[in-house]
Amino acid sequence: MTDLTSLTLAEARKGLADKTFTSLELTDAHLSAIEKARVLNAFVLETPEQARSMAREADARIARGEVGPLAGIPLGIKDLFATKGVRTTACSKILGNFVPTYESTVTSQLWRDGAVMLGKLNNDEFAMGSANETSCFGPVGNPWRREGSNTTLVPGGSSGGSASAVAALLCMGATATDTGGSIRQPAAFTATVGIKPTYGRCSRWGIVAFASSLDQAGPIARTTRDAAMLLRSMAGHDPKDTTSVDIAVPDYEAAIGKSVKGMKIGIPKEYRLDGMPAEIEKLWEAGAAWLKAAGAELVEVSLPHTKYALPAYYIVAPAEASSNLARYDGVRYGLREPGRNIIEQYENTRAEGFGAEVRRRVMIGTYVLSAGYYDAYYLRAQKVRTLIKKDFEDCFAKGVNAILTPATPSAAFGIGEKGGADPVEMYLNDIFTVTVNMAGLPGIAVPSGKDAQGLPLGLQLIGRPFEEETLFSLGEVIEQAAGRFTPARWW
Repeated sequence: MTDLTSLTLAEARKGLADKTFTSLELTDAHLSAIEKARVLNAFVLETPEQARSMAREADARIARGEVGPLAGIPLGIKDLFATKGVRTTACSKILGNFVPTYESTVTSQLWRDGAVMLGKLNNDEFAMGSANETSCFGPVGNPWRREGSNTTLVPGGSSGGSASAVAALLCMGATATDTGGSIRQPAAFTATVGIKPTYGRCSRWGIVAFASSLDQAGPIARTTRDAAMLLRSMAGHDPKDTTSVDIAVPDYEAAIGKSVKGMKIGIPKEYRLDGMPAEIEKLWEAGAAWLKAAGAELVEVSLPHTKYALPAYYIVAPAEASSNLARYDGVRYGLREPGRNIIEQYENTRAEGFGAEVRRRVMIGTYVLSAGYYDAYYLRAQKVRTLIKKDFEDCFAKGVNAILTPATPSAAFGIGEKGGADPVEMYLNDIFTVTVNMAGLPGIAVPSGKDAQGLPLGLQLIGRPFEEETLFSLGEVIEQAAGRFTPARWW
């Protein structure tokens, strides 16, 4: 029998339906792969007994003919999603051994559709990071390596555990979240497919908040089809989340393989950055050529406020983070450090519980929201955000169906190579992705090629609000043209 972990999610679904293997066999194969890959540090909590129990339940349902869309499929869950009775920490010491008494809406919908939970995946602390190096459980390793090198690379962040686990064949798909590129950047670094849906498409209820007006859940998977299958289960209206949009969830999988003939694809001139590596430029041109060959029309577009997106994002996101993280005070749950009075207890708990990057962002956020600086920084950043959103609206009003850009300014880099002395160096990794969150649009990253050192690179497609199907159709064209890449096993 083929190694069960090498199947795509769609192939596994067919195998389960044909009774070629059981969910328990599929789950055991992945649990065994996880055990052998602990050096990657992708999982922060393995739940083998729960996984086997869910797999047996899935097998029983399949035997009765009650087949859900994800029946028996083993998944990994980012440690930002609350899982009832299973430790959820956002990879921060401040949450300690917090065990939720409730289930996030997104994960409850996956379990409703028959999926199996293998465990909780590593991420940057409170999703703050672009390399998965800020987790209290330590950094995640990328299953990819430079040719001829043993240097361990970052998988991208904040959903690094999700991307690493999917790329290393430890799970068939994973939940992730994206606040400024945290699904798309790790997907590009690991040759996986990641989609950040339109803001409001997936419920945020039960997901640990970073920046509430930017956060959005989405899947990381091996193929565009697999991502489409996962998003269909994850998406949907939730009355418990007031930002959740009450519109029908389409059958995203039906968009795979649909013709893209006649679609207008925008190429934004502002994304041609000074000093951008030639291989990123070449990849971008190749992606445009593939879409043109499939019948799409390419047009140059302008997004004039792009250059302000990163500075505006790093005002809005920390401001919301400082407000959201005020609840971690050492009183209600999680870590509690003693103090002589309540103020000292707060200070000691937060100083001990938050890592350096989280403390930095909380302080930036508190500063830009303070009385003397609110108008100068936060208010202006929100005005810039409105202009960024209008740039995209103007493009779409001219008939553009989607916009093609690089996903990242480079391939994956080594653990500890960036951001040590200058945090801004790390923030620049989000240069191509933050505009999408600022405008609330859907964006997908698809593996598209490799750099000179054999590392994967990805392209990004940005769509109109709630038109994720268009992104799946276009993403499939790129995936078919570029082919699929898997890392050489070293772990």
